[in-house]
Amino acid sequence: MNSFGRNFRLTTFGESHGPALGAVIDGCPPGIALLERDIQPFLDRRRPGRSPRSSPRQEMDRVEILSGIFEGRTTGAPISLLVRNSDVRSSDYDALKEVFRPGHADYTWLAKYGIRDHRGGGRSSGRETVARVAAGAVAAKILALRGIQVQSRILEIHGNTTPDGMDKEVEEAVRADDSVGGILEITARGCPPGLGDPVFGKLDALIGMAMLGIGAVKGVEIGEGFAAARMRGSEQNDQMGKDGFLSNHAGGILGGISTGADIVVRIAVKPTPSIARDQRTVDIRGDERVISVRGRHDPCIVPRLAPVAEAMLALVLVDALMEQDKARAWRKGG
Repeated sequence: MNSFGRNFRLTTFGESHGPALGAVIDGCPPGIALLERDIQPFLDRRRPGRSPRSSPRQEMDRVEILSGIFEGRTTGAPISLLVRNSDVRSSDYDALKEVFRPGHADYTWLAKYGIRDHRGGGRSSGRETVARVAAGAVAAKILALRGIQVQSRILEIHGNTTPDGMDKEVEEAVRADDSVGGILEITARGCPPGLGDPVFGKLDALIGMAMLGIGAVKGVEIGEGFAAARMRGSEQNDQMGKDGFLSNHAGGILGGISTGADIVVRIAVKPTPSIARDQRTVDIRGDERVISVRGRHDPCIVPRLAPVAEAMLALVLVDALMEQDKARAWRKGG
């Protein structure tokens, strides 16, 4: 599945070390003001090389709009977005051609397809997310027109919750030739009630699928999440008054449908699997090997994952809004 969404449909393409990556959006409403400068700030937030603690790969990630725009506005036709790769060093991966990297999709990709692109992981590389962020910028533009904003913040890095402490965790990981993960919180404010479907199209289920579709994400919480298992009903229930909900333990979703309160999502991001420490593995023949992954990698992917998670939430919400608009039009017509 390289496509996502029912109404606002996204298809991404491209590999980490190919000529380019991109996105095709089908179903975007016409008449929306959209230029490359509206998308670029989102890509700038996730691009590598901006921090001493991020991957030193120097990609400018300049977006090109190839179709679907006329005189600065969407036409209703498919929107094609392209981001070219410019700082590719495929030779860094020559030693990994026949070896499976621990924590990566090398083994599973080969098991499924019988062929794999060993250059940075190919399609399973985190670089694939550049296309999601580009499309998410378009989704965010649509949400803003409806008064909805999506933001994120880092809650912790390797268990540390203070800014200085988070920096220290990353620095210590670098010195140890290791990596660390963390927890991101993504919040959507201004969502109307009624988004989502009550059975198989639950809004929280769609959000969970979107977040777990990000390669580094290993867990998702909405509202109190796992903490709800340690609460009583009297604590977990969001009581109501004449002005609305008195709390938001549900994270803005009840019965799979938005309540109108903030939608609050938290994701667990695993440590970057590419590390320079020696690790045991096997090669494509099944022979045991010891591997040390060198090259250009983030010791902590959490900061650069923030715009990716925001993009995925924005895509889910735009799709749900369009589904709700269809339902309202049907009810009105009936």
